[in-house]
Amino acid sequence: MRAHNDYRGEPDAGGHYGPYGGIYAPETLIQPLRELDAEFRRARRDPAFRRELDALLGAYAGRPTPLYFAERLTRALGGARIWLKREDLLHTGAHKINNVLGQMLLVRRMGKTRVIAETGAGQHGVATAAAAARFGLRCVIYMGAADARRQALNVDRMRLLGAEVREIAVGQQTLKEAINEAMRDWVTNVRTTHYVLGTVYGPHPYPVMVRVFQDVLGREARAQILRAEKRLPDVLVACVGGGSNALGLFHAFLRDRRVRMVGVEAGGRGPKLGDHAARFAGGRLGVLQGARTFVLQDGDGQIASTHSVSAGLDYAAVGPEHALLRDLGRAEYAFARDASALRAFRELSRLEGILPALESAHALAWVMRHAPRMKRSQLIVVNLSGRGDKDVAEVGRHLRLSGGASGA
Repeated sequence: MRAHNDYRGEPDAGGHYGPYGGIYAPETLIQPLRELDAEFRRARRDPAFRRELDALLGAYAGRPTPLYFAERLTRALGGARIWLKREDLLHTGAHKINNVLGQMLLVRRMGKTRVIAETGAGQHGVATAAAAARFGLRCVIYMGAADARRQALNVDRMRLLGAEVREIAVGQQTLKEAINEAMRDWVTNVRTTHYVLGTVYGPHPYPVMVRVFQDVLGREARAQILRAEKRLPDVLVACVGGGSNALGLFHAFLRDRRVRMVGVEAGGRGPKLGDHAARFAGGRLGVLQGARTFVLQDGDGQIASTHSVSAGLDYAAVGPEHALLRDLGRAEYAFARDASALRAFRELSRLEGILPALESAHALAWVMRHAPRMKRSQLIVVNLSGRGDKDVAEVGRHLRLSGGASGA
């Protein structure tokens, strides 16, 4: 399937993006999902909701975030001009707070008193814990035990913010298991509890709802690059786990056909199933945790293990709208291996004094490979979706194991 000019970035009434998306959920959750969809649609039409959300995004989260010209990185690579959308400067350290604040306002409108969330890298968990404290809600965060070990700083942050962190020590002990447990909790406590899902995945309305709450970063970036360069960028680049930061950036440029959009998945250690989380490179159509999309699975249809140096990209499925954009030819998807992401982390840190999240470092790895081949007049906007404080220990461990920074 090639590009369709009539696609406007919205699913059908059942949450389908072409053959992707939909609602694959236990019967107990169908009515709560319908209620959430109805409340979200009402809020979307309500100017008072938008004003309150904008006020929170400004005074609490710290929007707008700057668009920063990475002068030394640009000079070192010798090609296209590189601009960074600085979502790492938001309160709690990543783009996740944009979506969380929107969902918290819906929680209040629905009269729920408790929230739960899943988290991989911990940034969504920290954002949910902070916002729950701000709104006076009980909060439980589910996190795979393996992720909790490599993101120990964020576990401590969540607990200090008043959340209960439940570490899941089954299966691969990463994001997939955390989502499973969060869904079980929601089924059990559906009357009082809202599930603050953190990415553009899961059953409808989550993919569209999370994307709408993340659109703000792309709208800002579009206005900022037009002010700074008097034209649109040639390329947008963002990492893709579930894919909320990428869609947040892409949507404001969806109709600008000359703007190339690149999502970068986790290439992990290599191409063998179980050694990466590159769904478009190694996955096939399937259903996982509420939606139909590209899923990493074995020949029998069993969900495959995944690997990434970045906990936030370590997941077997990708958001359904990304799958459609790929089919339409409107966005393209690449991957970066662990070693390339670690090298990009090091280079941005040393050249610009900015520690990127390991997730964002995958997008930077693509830029480091491709920017030198581009003209110096061309523009790249990279979504720096989060900051790398949380990853310092993990990066240090990998660099030492590989013989120091030069071995990354």
